[in-house]
Amino acid sequence: MKNLKKTALATVLGTATLMSASVAMADSHPVKVGLMLPYSGTYTALGEAITNGLKLAIEQNGGQLGGRDVEYVQLDSEANPSKAPQNMSRLVKGDGVDFVIGPVHSGVAMGMLRVAKQSGAITIIPNAGLEAATNQLCMPNVFRTSFSMWQNSFPMGKVAYDRGHREVVTITWDYAGGKEDVAGFKEAFEAQGGEIVEEILVPFPSTEFQSYLTQIASIAPDAVYTFFAGGGGVSFVRDYAAAGLKESIPLMGSGFLTEGNIAAMDGAGEGVLTTMHYAETLDSEENRAFVSAYQDAYGEAPDTYSVQGYDTGAMLVQALAAVGGNTEDRDALIAALAEVELESPRGLMSFSDSHHPIQNVYLREIRDGKHEVVGVAAEQLEVPDDACQM
Repeated sequence: MKNLKKTALATVLGTATLMSASVAMADSHPVKVGLMLPYSGTYTALGEAITNGLKLAIEQNGGQLGGRDVEYVQLDSEANPSKAPQNMSRLVKGDGVDFVIGPVHSGVAMGMLRVAKQSGAITIIPNAGLEAATNQLCMPNVFRTSFSMWQNSFPMGKVAYDRGHREVVTITWDYAGGKEDVAGFKEAFEAQGGEIVEEILVPFPSTEFQSYLTQIASIAPDAVYTFFAGGGGVSFVRDYAAAGLKESIPLMGSGFLTEGNIAAMDGAGEGVLTTMHYAETLDSEENRAFVSAYQDAYGEAPDTYSVQGYDTGAMLVQALAAVGGNTEDRDALIAALAEVELESPRGLMSFSDSHHPIQNVYLREIRDGKHEVVGVAAEQLEVPDDACQM
């Protein structure tokens, strides 16, 4: 399929070069990049990290895309799904942006995707893990530079089994993201021969975990797999350790359990295993350079959200270079985006036919307050997209 795509791209780019080289050279107005991310409320830090990473990648390219200056149009999504269609329409129709970058929240993604389908706006999702975005609701003009819930949880199923765990309890919030995440782990773990002995669902967004921890202690499984994030992740990990369970029942989860919140766990996270497509301690030339540049630019260490923004910027840099800065030929631009391959801080990243990232997923253990990479849990993992009809 990749060969067919490359042939098609070569044809499209050849035609574009003949027809619009002079037009692209003459087109001196800036490339308009719309950022529909949370700049207030609970997810502010995520929106800022994505924005910082994206701008850093473009600044490293002289602040240009395809030889053209860049204008950023930032719109606060407020992580509010009800405002998503209106905000997306404002960027596309009102501000006339060439690209929409967003969102963080999966509920917001649903509203954005409706407008992306109606308008054809090129949309790049730098965080939201909604599986449908690059499966049931996939479309040629939509890309993802982040993950799906399945991609980060599925590899842990085999890890758990290989570590000798045969009976596992799962626990997450009773909402779509948590249930998608746990389903990925369950699929892989049961395929290996393991058994999920109890599936606990906690009302969202409750962080009252004591009764559930008592239930887990009474079951005494080999391990616990969980999805919580942010403050919920902090509360669960701290309560789990305080209940005396950590030493006898290993705790594991997808990376969002501990991403960006290790310090707040105050040591309770030590030894917790997670699977994630990035770790700040990855030992590669690309990651060391990225971490150094990000710290110099923003005075703090990057995280997964920063990398997702950075790779979104790098994706735009590479694709706009391929089409000579021409944003008018939408088909050629989409074809160029689909062919992007990055030597990312996270490792090699390319895109599947459904425009989902093909990437490594790493096994991480918290040691001395950092995510230390134990190994590669899944190499160049491609997400199932059987329902995608583009």
